[in-house]
Amino acid sequence: MTVKVLVVDDSALIRDVLTRSLGKDAKIQVVGTAKDPIEAREKIKQLNPDVLTLDIEMPNMNGLAFLDKLMRLRPMPVVMVSTLTQQGAQETLLALELGAVDFVAKPSHDLAGGIDAFGAEVCEKVHAAAASAARSRGMRAPAPAVHVTTAAAPDGALIALGASTGGVEAIREVLANMPMDCPPIVIAQHMPAGFTSRFAQRLNDLSALKVVEAADRMPLQRGHAYIAKGGQHLRVERSSGQLKCRLMDDTEISGHRPSVDALFESVAKTIGPMAVGAILTGMGRDGARGLKLMRAAGAYTVGQSENSALVYGMPRVAFEEGAVCEQAPIEAIASKLAHALSKMKSAA
Repeated sequence: MTVKVLVVDDSALIRDVLTRSLGKDAKIQVVGTAKDPIEAREKIKQLNPDVLTLDIEMPNMNGLAFLDKLMRLRPMPVVMVSTLTQQGAQETLLALELGAVDFVAKPSHDLAGGIDAFGAEVCEKVHAAAASAARSRGMRAPAPAVHVTTAAAPDGALIALGASTGGVEAIREVLANMPMDCPPIVIAQHMPAGFTSRFAQRLNDLSALKVVEAADRMPLQRGHAYIAKGGQHLRVERSSGQLKCRLMDDTEISGHRPSVDALFESVAKTIGPMAVGAILTGMGRDGARGLKLMRAAGAYTVGQSENSALVYGMPRVAFEEGAVCEQAPIEAIASKLAHALSKMKSAA
């Protein structure tokens, strides 16, 4: 099946780069371009695209305002094309909260060196967006009926989360339902450098937990969540009697840095049966091997269910390879993790 794409960007150069990059994929057809949301609105009606690529800073109407209206009136898969700036990161995270499926960072102005990688990434994410269950916020499942009141666990316990496409909202959902008495939470989300600090700040604003971007040798504390820094692997180690973050920029693992496998493997080795873990929405297979090691070490593991995952790729592979004890909708994952921790506390 050919994916029909409408490219929306006020830059003629970026429109041309996107059109040529997407045009190299035989299963993608760029059916049109638009320089602003006003033109995009008409072309959506005329061309009925499967996926939209959308810039944020445009004349006549801001891309975020257009996205908000689009998701309320005509929900469809959207891939944001973002600038690698602090403001661009913040606006991109807001776009993901509004319903965009994913984002790609714009190539640098000179386009040197990164155009092929940019083209491969945008094609991959357009395919993932087309296959996703993209839907508006109003179509989400209701919150769980039972409020999670405690996630207390013995000293040395740990929660590990991994996600990719769709993970911004999925991680927010889990953290929003996690009580303050929970053990430390370590998180690997596929995201480039420059975006993870803003992601951590955004989650910190929306959650009762203290959420930070992980720093090397940072001690892990209860009621805190640590986001892997873009471009670096996050691992967990025990040093001087304390659990700590370790950040390393060694080679990509499972095609990513940060890698979910890198995090989960370190948790399996360092924490063993005192850990609980969840693999959330995302394309590819990163995390399945590490989560299986966690389960083999005695950890409780859960995968996001197909009907609640924006992209049922990573959770599917983990399920098929026997890495998860059970699957659950995103709204129930915090309570599943908390229940497993409570059982650990009772057994201690």
